[in-house]
Amino acid sequence: MTTYDPARPWVNSYAEGVPADLDPIEGSLLDLVAASGRDYPDAPALQFFGRTMDYTALNAAIERVAEGLRARGVRRGDPVAIILPNCPQHIIAFYAILRLGAVVVEHNPLYTPRELRKQFEDHGAKHAIVWSKVVRTVQEFPADLRVSTLVSVDVTRAMPLPLRLALRLPIPKARESRAQLTERVRGAVPWEALDASAPLAGSHPGPGTDDLAIIQYTSGTTGTPKGAALTHRNLLANAAQARAWVPTITRGHGVVVYAVLPMFHAYGLTLCLTFAMSMGARLVLFPKFDPDMVLDVARKHPATFLPLVPPIAERLLKRAKERGVSLAGTEIAISGAMALSPALVEPFEAETGGFLVEGYGLSECSPVLMANPVASHRVAGTVGLPLPGTECRVVDPDEPSRDVTPGQPGELLVRGPQVFGGYYGKPEETEEVFVDGWFRTGDIVTIDEAGFVRIVDRIKELIITGGFNVAPTEVEGALRQHPDVADAAVVGLRSERSGEEVVAAVVPDDGAEIDPDAVRAFVRDILTPYKVPRRIFIVDELPKSMIGKVLRRKVREQLEASGAGGPASAE
Repeated sequence: MTTYDPARPWVNSYAEGVPADLDPIEGSLLDLVAASGRDYPDAPALQFFGRTMDYTALNAAIERVAEGLRARGVRRGDPVAIILPNCPQHIIAFYAILRLGAVVVEHNPLYTPRELRKQFEDHGAKHAIVWSKVVRTVQEFPADLRVSTLVSVDVTRAMPLPLRLALRLPIPKARESRAQLTERVRGAVPWEALDASAPLAGSHPGPGTDDLAIIQYTSGTTGTPKGAALTHRNLLANAAQARAWVPTITRGHGVVVYAVLPMFHAYGLTLCLTFAMSMGARLVLFPKFDPDMVLDVARKHPATFLPLVPPIAERLLKRAKERGVSLAGTEIAISGAMALSPALVEPFEAETGGFLVEGYGLSECSPVLMANPVASHRVAGTVGLPLPGTECRVVDPDEPSRDVTPGQPGELLVRGPQVFGGYYGKPEETEEVFVDGWFRTGDIVTIDEAGFVRIVDRIKELIITGGFNVAPTEVEGALRQHPDVADAAVVGLRSERSGEEVVAAVVPDDGAEIDPDAVRAFVRDILTPYKVPRRIFIVDELPKSMIGKVLRRKVREQLEASGAGGPASAE
């Protein structure tokens, strides 16, 4: 039994076997995959459409690709962009970059050219490892953003040979599937050229514990890219915290992790790219979530650990019942990025025989800060307990140095080994989010006597839809580019399907008649699909403050009060 600590009441609510603190963090992320290679050399590390790669082969590929990158000019400290879906090449590229002491910069491969350019303007990477379908976008960057090393990845090359041959059949369905997965490119280095390199010399120095490991972009509230600078220590700590949270899962003993979440997202990155590799797990990679693909794998290799978001859990459960496929054997599913309904937990756990627990985190925190215990004493409607080694305070958001009365709502401040040191190249923005060494999350919470944290509200006005952050200002800027739109306000409305739904209230320009569908089509050419408002409401005016700032909270309240009725477009 853990000794009660009044400063950390949550520790006494931990599941049996979970420690209050972590052991000292040492080494680098390379040690995770190297240790699994040493301890489980023949164990399957990666599985992609049925084709597997063991830990010995994975480590060898990392060394080859690292040498291929070094030969093309990648040096210690260089930012190297990865723009890939979930595929074996993604994991290999991630660790190969780190092997050189360089810095990984993850990107969403579905971003529009404008969105990608904004991030490249911020980090300035001159080396990029890119999905073949995005190569042309990067090649068309302006001269000042052009990369010197552009590596093209054909994800189909990692598939089993029979499937690759099937994709080449001269039939419409095969052509359509092939077009979704790959594209012919010119003027780029093929991935296979890197993978054919000699192994990197063992004497090449690796990264240190406090070296920068990745730049993870977070939308913030303005839409301006901000890269959370995460060190090897930050990410090692979060992987260790995840391992400590599930003491019932024994490292290397048939552990199976499903990568249904995109690994360019902080949530998928930590739980799949680092935690899974540290567990000596079989990481099953899905380039996108498809419930049928997941169920096909579940028949033979049920998930020991399944990171997901509520819409994925719902679709998986529904499809499993339709097909009559059992999800039994799924041991632990952890849900994040949006509220988890208790109405979903009961049927999911009944079907799997395992646990479905809610967690919480931010990109700036590597990202996981807390989770419900994997035990019977979970508290529905909360995001659980701070992870081992994590400290929390609840303060007055207008006076963040003052703690509120215990149990009362206030802004959550956190401190711990997984918390970043600042935004890449943005000292002023960094200073704004720290108070005496504590990180301001921007979320209003309460913490009860047992230490369970409940999210009450969000100071930041980010919309979280389907697990992805959407900055209202960015969407509003795109809407205002339409010639018929004089002004716009974008808010999130509650959605059972995606947590929140991106919704816009727009004011027509003088004399204009707005066609919501046409406006949505216009915005879709500017923004990635999940940022496009699912519904557009036409209003005469927007509520504003005395200084003319649109009051988004008032907009949301008005839409909710009206039942979100009125002219709208629907998909």
